[in-house]
Amino acid sequence: MNTTTQRYTITAALPYTNGPIHIGHLAGVYVPADIYARFLRMQGNDVAFVCGSDEHGVAIPMKAKKEGISPQQLIDKYHAIIKQSFVDFGVSFDNYSRTSAKIHQETASGIFSKLYKDGKFIEETTQQLYDAEADQFLADRFVTGTCPKCGNEEAYGDQCESCGSSLNATDLINPKSAISGAVPTMKETRHWFLPLDQYEDWLKEWILVGHKKDWKVNVYGQVKSWIDEGLKPRAVTRDLDWGIPVPVEGAEGKVLYVWFDAPIGYISSTKEWAEREGKNWEDYWKAKDTKLVHFIGKDNIVFHCIIFPIILKAEGSYILPENVPANEFLNLEGKKLSTSKNWAVWLHEYLEDFPGQQDVLRYVLTANAPETKDNDFTWKDFQARNNNELVAVFGNFINRVVVLTDKYYEGEVPSPGVYSEVDEQTLATLRAYPAVIASSIQKYRFREAQGELMNLARLGNKYLADEEPWKVIKTDEERVKTVMYVALQIASALATLSEPFLPFTSAKLKKILNMEQESVASPGKEATLWDEISTKEGLLLSGHKIGKAELLFSKIEDEQIQEQLEKLEVTKAANEAENKRMEPQKETATFEDFSKMDLRTGTIVEATKMPKANKLLVLKIDTGLDIRTIVSGIAESFKPEEIIGKKVTVLVNLAPRKLRGVESQGMILMTEDAQGKLVFLNPDTNGVENGTVIS
Repeated sequence: MNTTTQRYTITAALPYTNGPIHIGHLAGVYVPADIYARFLRMQGNDVAFVCGSDEHGVAIPMKAKKEGISPQQLIDKYHAIIKQSFVDFGVSFDNYSRTSAKIHQETASGIFSKLYKDGKFIEETTQQLYDAEADQFLADRFVTGTCPKCGNEEAYGDQCESCGSSLNATDLINPKSAISGAVPTMKETRHWFLPLDQYEDWLKEWILVGHKKDWKVNVYGQVKSWIDEGLKPRAVTRDLDWGIPVPVEGAEGKVLYVWFDAPIGYISSTKEWAEREGKNWEDYWKAKDTKLVHFIGKDNIVFHCIIFPIILKAEGSYILPENVPANEFLNLEGKKLSTSKNWAVWLHEYLEDFPGQQDVLRYVLTANAPETKDNDFTWKDFQARNNNELVAVFGNFINRVVVLTDKYYEGEVPSPGVYSEVDEQTLATLRAYPAVIASSIQKYRFREAQGELMNLARLGNKYLADEEPWKVIKTDEERVKTVMYVALQIASALATLSEPFLPFTSAKLKKILNMEQESVASPGKEATLWDEISTKEGLLLSGHKIGKAELLFSKIEDEQIQEQLEKLEVTKAANEAENKRMEPQKETATFEDFSKMDLRTGTIVEATKMPKANKLLVLKIDTGLDIRTIVSGIAESFKPEEIIGKKVTVLVNLAPRKLRGVESQGMILMTEDAQGKLVFLNPDTNGVENGTVIS
């Protein structure tokens, strides 16, 4: 019996309104968060499950400019698409808001003002990257360049999407403006910084000691790495004209940094909900007995485990997250999902191609959930899991039970007779499933929990196959009544236990079984249906009338899958064509500019992989002048042993730069062939000694 209730505030990462939602978002954040929220409600808990559109990121004005519309038109367009996608896929937010809402702007400004008044910020004038052509400072995603940690040449000014590192724009190697393509200069500007370093000791105590045992390994590891490297003050304002204005006199032309503003969206969304529902929002953010859980992707770990908690700690009156169960990334057909390259399965397009099959996608994404490592979505696996599991196991069992009940008893649940040992064992196994599934969900192991749900369906199939009521009915009608009664209890348990994972299927099955009981218990209810599966003989009593059979799932044909694969091939071809386009000539260089470059022939004499870096090789190159170390991001194209002895062209007078703690003393010249494959750019070097100057 569930006699106690708990209050929970559950947040799901705010999606950027610069595009629709794809399967990576659903798998990484929103389906696991929804499973958890639905389960907690079914346990009778008081739950506030909130989210909203993040409309102030630098990506917004960039995308608006690309589409030729205003930022406001862009966020209105994608906010509507995203919100509808969540409704369509049954993500049961109690409130879905947006950061352009007045209540959010007031909340974010209020928290900034309190921290400012309390002296929690550092005000500094610093050198920031500036695009003279565009006449503006370059914040975050307005800058691209080479990641100093993994060598990814397409890193953004706030984050490297290859290694997941959080960056500052000034950290990038060879930065360039995403607006004009120009090489930025440095220019003075004044900003307010949150001194993260002042909270290091507190973070160590709170996270490294307090949550060592119950936070996921990837979350704990990334946070520990950040703290071990030493935290630095981080700017919480930006030079932009899109965002929430900094509420300080003399801060014209500056807005709140999106990672200060966005997480506060959880609070403002809760306020919006509480006002509508007649609740006290502070109960969900300031009451010590409330549990706060953030669902995010791994690229947001540092913001939710370090920066946002420090903001809340500095403010002084808010609770801190109980857990941050971040997931890794989901790939599509072996390649990284990409909004800009259209390499994705968009949720609104999925429903056009697979109408009414939301639960199939929810099921497959949970079965392949990237809980501990990056995982892959393939259309063949999608088809196989639907046809071989949902249709052949879950759907088949339900169909047989309902059809036979209608055939033998005109849809009425029969009265059981004497239970055999098999019946007793089957019912005992059935009663154990609610606790087993609940335990996995409480540990944020949703893939494991869904697997146990399917094991219950397998139990039902095996029971029917072994007991063969369609044969026994000819000789022992009383025995069949018991068999069908037990099978119907399994079916009713599936209808209840499937709700967090497959909400549309659960609702359909409850309708078929004519289950009138409330599926979501109200706070304080002594027992829920989830509990009753374990404590009662069954949820469907003898004499209860069920409805007619309907197919819960339908088979997905090869033609449907081929259509999806062909759609991806078109995208792949378009991306390859885009990559092959001739790049425009760069700005004119003088002879003096060129003469500063010291290009020489060299030979690779040693090559090893950089530890914990997928893209980097550490090369020893004989330049004729010396044997020097050069770190190059070519590990995905060449094995170390393949390139030893290779003649290369080396820029020997490039300023040294550390990559992953190794000083790189130059650069080798590379290009791509027509197929997009990396090749060495080297002259005809027959008889040419190392160190020969190329002119």
